Amino acid sequence: MPLNGMFEIASATDPGRVRSHNEDSIATDPEIGLAVLADGMGGYNAGEVASGIAVAMIARDMRKALETERRMYRGTAGNGALAAPDLLRRHAAHANRTIYETAQNQRQYRGMGTTLVMTLFYDDQVAVGHIGDSRLYRMRGDRLSQLTRDHSLLQEQIDGGMLTREQARHSRNRGIITRAVGIDPQVETEIHVHDTRPGDIYLLCSDGLNDMVGDDDIRLTLDTLRANLPLAAQQLVQQANDNGGRDNISVILVGVRGNEAAHGGWLDKIIKWARA
Repeated sequence: MPLNGMFEIASATDPGRVRSHNEDSIATDPEIGLAVLADGMGGYNAGEVASGIAVAMIARDMRKALETERRMYRGTAGNGALAAPDLLRRHAAHANRTIYETAQNQRQYRGMGTTLVMTLFYDDQVAVGHIGDSRLYRMRGDRLSQLTRDHSLLQEQIDGGMLTREQARHSRNRGIITRAVGIDPQVETEIHVHDTRPGDIYLLCSDGLNDMVGDDDIRLTLDTLRANLPLAAQQLVQQANDNGGRDNISVILVGVRGNEAAHGGWLDKIIKWARA
């Protein structure tokens, strides 16, 4: 049984008002509860190559891993909670190695890399993996919360008390990240697991959104348009462009319709789906 009945997913991506091409890449797979977003960086075309590799590999390999996970966790209680963080970590590492090796072997791609944020929903939880400054937010009721912490110079300055969040919004150091996919042979993926509730809305976005649109306006848009997620995604992109659109803008919205745990475990569902 696929999981797509448990979620509503909408997405939008746009080059913005300044950039000539879009180096963001996104993918969703409602049947396994997966959403992936990457914001590429590098020389001409290299950024979109890096983000494209990361997103395509993770989306493809996550599906291929289902039978392996079935054998690994057969008969294990709570196996979804065991499998999901490991899946995210393993496939992010694989994408990192592929991008790094491609950059080393092809001169035109030297120095390319990408941010990454990905979610894997299962039972009544979501596993989140991220590298860099692409973000995950959660709208629960009328409250918007940022669930990821940027791997960036600005975040380090905020944490160290050198800047306030308002000062950071106007800093010249925006966009300097301290961790990225494909720059080094290995990279640490930050992984967290959160409970989900029916009615939650999860927003994955590149910094082209949150640099242009403040959290209060994001919250208002999601609250107003929660019944129409495709329109909400388009409206967020439009707001970023209206405010200058200085970077590529990508958003993925995942609305939780019901409690998956009430209908059986995540791993059982994807095993049945994979064997259908």
